[in-house]
Amino acid sequence: MENYNDTQQERPKLNPFLSVWLHPKQTARYMIDEKTIGYAILILSIGYIGSLLSGLIDQEFIPDFSPWVLALLCVIFAPIAGIIGTGFSALLAWLFGKLFKGTGTFSDLFRSLSLTTIPFIVLIPFYIIWLITSPESLLDANFIGPFPWIFWPTMLVTIVVSIWSFVISVGAVAEAHQISNWMAFFTIFIPSIILFVIFFVLFFIIMIGIIGIGMM
Repeated sequence: MENYNDTQQERPKLNPFLSVWLHPKQTARYMIDEKTIGYAILILSIGYIGSLLSGLIDQEFIPDFSPWVLALLCVIFAPIAGIIGTGFSALLAWLFGKLFKGTGTFSDLFRSLSLTTIPFIVLIPFYIIWLITSPESLLDANFIGPFPWIFWPTMLVTIVVSIWSFVISVGAVAEAHQISNWMAFFTIFIPSIILFVIFFVLFFIIMIGIIGIGMM
């Protein structure tokens, strides 16, 4: 397993916004050893702007705000959503990493997993353009008109960014816990499956309850 526990004198200075794309493990180690929680919050605050903007797809229940207001709200709530989302992910990775004898702390996981939001920064201009030029096609799940030119490149970039963010998360967990990539994969995969099953069961119970009430 490749790791980057070299000394501070030997370790080069990195720009996490650039290095994480090709060297996720090295960048994760740099974040853990050299950067503060505050710096991690800065990263995820920017990255979650793109994440929240991409989450606007088919969200027709959103109040009738202007596109600029929606974009501003994404900027305002990005730090809050980022801290909660990354904190929850770090907690799960910290707990389930213990199954594979991981040694990372919650702080290590939080700082390293903040890197997974960097790819979403790329989405910001795509969704801003889409939101401004054709908000109805972005927000309305029942939209049947022609999609704007920005639709296909945005979808392509979103898929690539999502995949690469997951790749970074595996490397970040592996480096923080000092475990193999496969162990890091299952550290992420196992709680995801458990949460999916829990939410599916809850959804099923709620649906049965709604049907039962409707038949009364």
